[in-house]
Amino acid sequence: MIEVESSSPEETESIAAALASELEPGDVVTVAGELGAGKTTFVRGAARALGVEGPVTSPTYTIGHVYEGRVPVSHLDLYRFEGMTDPEWGDLERYFDDAVAFVEWPEAAEGYLTAPRVVVRLRHLGERHRLIVLSSPEKSLENSVSSGVGPRV
Repeated sequence: MIEVESSSPEETESIAAALASELEPGDVVTVAGELGAGKTTFVRGAARALGVEGPVTSPTYTIGHVYEGRVPVSHLDLYRFEGMTDPEWGDLERYFDDAVAFVEWPEAAEGYLTAPRVVVRLRHLGERHRLIVLSSPEKSLENSVSSGVGPRV
């Protein structure tokens, strides 16, 4: 597990970019945290590092966005779901095809979502400060990301 403190949206995006350098199509990254913790900011930083050039916005009301970069990037926001049904999951499965998929509010898809390669949790430490916790069953991935974020770890 890696714990990193961020003091700005730019730092949050930079931390996400360090993670993105280790991701490839088929990877699932869950991004959890309370409202306003910086989940979409984190996804934006990773998407930029994966070559996405246009706006990266929260898909709260549209459920999902697919962005073209060096690899396709999917961004799902399951905030509006209290749980998941088979038909709803069937509508979402396409977001995971040959893409790096970021899933905000992943607890709504419990029982459907495949095991994530990386779990990200963001927590408020103050008005502008956040604690970002990244965990992965792959210690080599954690080590690589840790070295990529530098002295903040």
